Amino acid sequence: MKIIAFAGSNSQNSINKKLATYTASLFENAEVEVLDLNDFQMRLFSVDIETEIGQHPLAKVFLDKIASADILVVSLAEHNGNYSAAFKNIIDWCSRIGAKVFQEKPMLLLATSPGARGGMSVLEIAKNAFPRYGAIIKNTFSLPSFNDNFDVEKGKISNIELDNQLKEIVKKF
Repeated sequence: MKIIAFAGSNSQNSINKKLATYTASLFENAEVEVLDLNDFQMRLFSVDIETEIGQHPLAKVFLDKIASADILVVSLAEHNGNYSAAFKNIIDWCSRIGAKVFQEKPMLLLATSPGARGGMSVLEIAKNAFPRYGAIIKNTFSLPSFNDNFDVEKGKISNIELDNQLKEIVKKF
């Protein structure tokens, strides 16, 4: 079983990448590949640029990575209540190649933030939008107050109750 995990963030120190990486590690007997959105930086999508250059080669690479997965673990950064611009741009480029960006792959959808809501706004937006892009969302998880509930040095959730909730979700996956 191959898992592709990534954060919807281009931050070098993305807390969502830390959560996605930890979550993917909980799957037993899985090959895990963690993507970094910085490896998929493309000019801001516009039809004019698309007319000029055609399909962006990095969008094709991203879609190939998604195609190689059996399961997607995606943790979304929340920027002003929505997706990050970096993530949205990748979706824009990829969706021009094929509308089903997530290719009917089962997905565990996550979000975290330093705040008490743990990225719930972006999680709700994604739960409604991602199925139109071919995601089969099997479950969701929000980690509130990242700095209080995640041990960065150990790379895992430090709040036992929240950690057990996530482990149960993964076990049932």
